[in-house]
Amino acid sequence: MNLKALFLLLIIIPILSGCWSKKELNDLALISALGIDKNDNGEYVGTFQIINPGNVTGGTQGGGGGQGPSVSVFTSTGKNLVEMSRRASTKISRKLYYAHTNLLIISEELAKEEGINKMFDALVRDPEFRTTATVVIAHDTNASDIVKTLTAVDKIPANKVIKTLKFTERRWGEHLNVNIQEVVKNLLSSGKEPVISGFRLVGNKEQGKKMENIQQTALDAFLQAEGLAIFKEGKLVNWHQGKPARGILWVLDKIKATDVNVSYEKDKDAIAYQVIRQKTKISADMKNNRPHISIHVRAEGDIGEVTVPVTLNDPNVLFKIEELLEKEIKKEIKEAVQLAKEDKTDIFGFGDAVYRSNPVEWKKLKNDWNDVHFPEVKVDVKVDAFIRRTGMIKKPHLSEMDK
Repeated sequence: MNLKALFLLLIIIPILSGCWSKKELNDLALISALGIDKNDNGEYVGTFQIINPGNVTGGTQGGGGGQGPSVSVFTSTGKNLVEMSRRASTKISRKLYYAHTNLLIISEELAKEEGINKMFDALVRDPEFRTTATVVIAHDTNASDIVKTLTAVDKIPANKVIKTLKFTERRWGEHLNVNIQEVVKNLLSSGKEPVISGFRLVGNKEQGKKMENIQQTALDAFLQAEGLAIFKEGKLVNWHQGKPARGILWVLDKIKATDVNVSYEKDKDAIAYQVIRQKTKISADMKNNRPHISIHVRAEGDIGEVTVPVTLNDPNVLFKIEELLEKEIKKEIKEAVQLAKEDKTDIFGFGDAVYRSNPVEWKKLKNDWNDVHFPEVKVDVKVDAFIRRTGMIKKPHLSEMDK
């Protein structure tokens, strides 16, 4: 190395050695959840759930390691999300830090009247805001009420909502854990509309804000997953719950596990079938110049409960039960498809399937797909259900005792 290069190196090293973009933890307000409503003046109302680090450490119960709540909540208003966020600096002594925000809650009223397109522009444009943050719609309540409610077991209320969605999606099959990136992808697609899970506050919202609520065995207020919000062109148009919601997830290939009950002979809901895996394939083709959709669902599962005297080691009995299961799953799917047609919104991605199979025809259909072609599309559903295990009991002796 010559003297000139050494001289330049000595000059550069002091400049690069500092942490020019460092952020001191004591100067940051770590936001775990953001709720967005709109007030009567047409302004956005942001509710910020900020973590209190000293009250989070230690233990596993709600309320945190300290004596106070694990989070503090502040509100701010603005004509847009940027103004709303910056105006919050008048109430919070630290810089709002969105890199740890993992939950976005949008009010039902805002999603219906204005839609979500505008606000997602600001969220995605901000390099600090995580596009992997979970999105939920506040069902029958304000987004602020969800943000302000303290939760037991999970110290951070935002974590409670996210973990609930993950577990109910994995075990029950009527809700989706959807993030910002997925919503934006569907908003930009001409062949698929967003579906977002709802969350509601059950009980007294004023009690939900108090520490006393989570210091008792039976809570006066708690948060619960509630329905699927159906969107069209960025606006909420309907809610689906129960079997229609599960029918949506069957089509979307999102069922990880669930329980399907079928009647046997004259006994209603006599057999419980525990789905352990499933696979859905959607294909499209053109018939007589009209799109035709085929849905094929393959489900595998175990017999979880039997309340009638049937012999489960008889292949003919198993075949009959499988046929009943196929009929029930097919019914749920057809009901979900029919409701989506009535809403005139393709939440299943049938349009994407048409595009993949025939891009030329899709160009002719896409401009009025939701309103004209989707409600009239022919949909065939095929379901194959298999019973893999029947459990430890082949003959339901307990049921026979009741005869």
